[in-house]
Amino acid sequence: MALIFSFLKKYKVAAIAALVMMLIELTVELSQPLIISKIIDLGIREKDTSVVWLWGSVLIGSAVVAFTAGVLSSFFAAHASQSFAFDLRDKLYEKVQSFTYEVFNRFATSSLITRLTGDVSQLQDTIFMSLRFMTRVPLVVVGSVIMALVVHVKLGLLLTVALPLLIFFLYWVMKKASLLFRTVQQRLDGVNGVIQENLTGIRLIRVFVRMGYEIERFTVFSGNLMRSTVSALRLTETTMPFVMLIVNAAILAILWFGRIAISNGEATLGQTVAVINYSLRTIGALSAISGLVVTFSRARASSQRVSEVMEAGAGVREGGTLQGEPIQGHVKFEGVCFKYPNSDISVLEDIHFEVAAGERVAIMGATGSGKSSLVSLIPRLYEETEGIIWIDGEKSADIDISRLRRSIGYVPQELQLFSGSIRDNIAWGNEHATLEQIQQAAGAAQIHETVKGLPDGYDTMLGQRGVNLSGGQKQRLTIARALVRKPAMLILDDSTSALDAVTEGLLLEALKDISCTTFLITQKISSTASADLILLLDEGRLIGKGSHKELMASSELYRKIYESQVEEAKQHVQSIN
Repeated sequence: MALIFSFLKKYKVAAIAALVMMLIELTVELSQPLIISKIIDLGIREKDTSVVWLWGSVLIGSAVVAFTAGVLSSFFAAHASQSFAFDLRDKLYEKVQSFTYEVFNRFATSSLITRLTGDVSQLQDTIFMSLRFMTRVPLVVVGSVIMALVVHVKLGLLLTVALPLLIFFLYWVMKKASLLFRTVQQRLDGVNGVIQENLTGIRLIRVFVRMGYEIERFTVFSGNLMRSTVSALRLTETTMPFVMLIVNAAILAILWFGRIAISNGEATLGQTVAVINYSLRTIGALSAISGLVVTFSRARASSQRVSEVMEAGAGVREGGTLQGEPIQGHVKFEGVCFKYPNSDISVLEDIHFEVAAGERVAIMGATGSGKSSLVSLIPRLYEETEGIIWIDGEKSADIDISRLRRSIGYVPQELQLFSGSIRDNIAWGNEHATLEQIQQAAGAAQIHETVKGLPDGYDTMLGQRGVNLSGGQKQRLTIARALVRKPAMLILDDSTSALDAVTEGLLLEALKDISCTTFLITQKISSTASADLILLLDEGRLIGKGSHKELMASSELYRKIYESQVEEAKQHVQSIN
């Protein structure tokens, strides 16, 4: 909680103002039963109209003061809580953006969404409730007891006796409820995860006619959430009957002994009415306890979940400065090994190779051989376990992460387009790119003519995740997005798989005119033939490297791949003829 509420320090003036206004409101309200007792004892019983008018005017004036203070308290509390939530959500989002894949994979996407939205909103509500009500409730209770003792000690003691029992009971409920509501938030993560998967894969679900199965799966997760919520609320809702039982018993005792005290002349009617009034205020304050227990218990669970994200290491070894000579793209892997976090399985072992700036590297290998893992080490999406990666003769780990990544154009296997126009999606790679630069990148990516043929051209709006584009069009758009950066290093992770041979050939030819070191993951010999260096991976080991000609002479595996693809091409031609 300390980490979370440290964000409130910036708004301590508003928070203090809210508390001061609340205290003024509370002080005035607590004085009102005392004023009423004077009206009864000195005015009504003595039949003195002037006293009734005097204290009546004071009572009305105090009500106006309490109302004004209450409005101002709500205003300052709202300002502090809303600003707190804005800063916390902004910092959380910034923190998530700094995560490497290693740290990011610790949290489910649905869980991060819940933490950034639901958990932060819960803390926001708690801040407001704390400034406005959570602080007020105990003060009303304590203040009412003190004022009751001031008015009449013996009658006030009857109300005082009930307090220790109530405090112990409420503490126990809050502690237990906090654990239950943490489970509720985890169940909510599960529900959000199922919803996210279903909305993302809706077309696949329909094609495979799995709607019934997915509905049943959602029902299971939703049912778990319902049961956890019911268990938590069942506990918190039991607080109110118990609290009311204790306080009402105290009021009955006050009425009973108050009658006796009035008969014996030990108390006046006004004093008895005032003590009962304070008892009723105590009930009014404690009637909100059930809701406050739920709010505070949820807040404890939410603060723990938010703190987990805030305290998670970014996972990136920062180094160097943002300034420096422009990166040229000379890359050297020296004894590089890699294991995924929390895994003992080596994905890459003892990788050695060197690429001069501007050269093209083709990476081949079977599924699971470590191709994508290898290229992900260049922009430091992951950190190598052993060995050194050199960039322009400087250790990659010593280069500022932003400076390194700004020199890289990256097209991952899993294509991602964003909401907006085609122009926006390409310019996403370089926000300062002009329309001419966007068109040049699109031309090199072999998508310019396609875009020109659309009714709105580059202003054509894309559907969700580019649903109104084919797979090949999506690949070419993402390549254009990488090229518009004018990168020193270009990484194409199996990014031409949906392109036909002619389009792919034109793309590779266009890349020759772009001065950047290119890493191309591919399974096509046609793509490797023109590469300066071919890396052949097998189960994380580099079993061959060299040009097409060199590997044809030295690698049996490479020759088999070549021969199978050539034979397949011949059979395809014969089938057409």
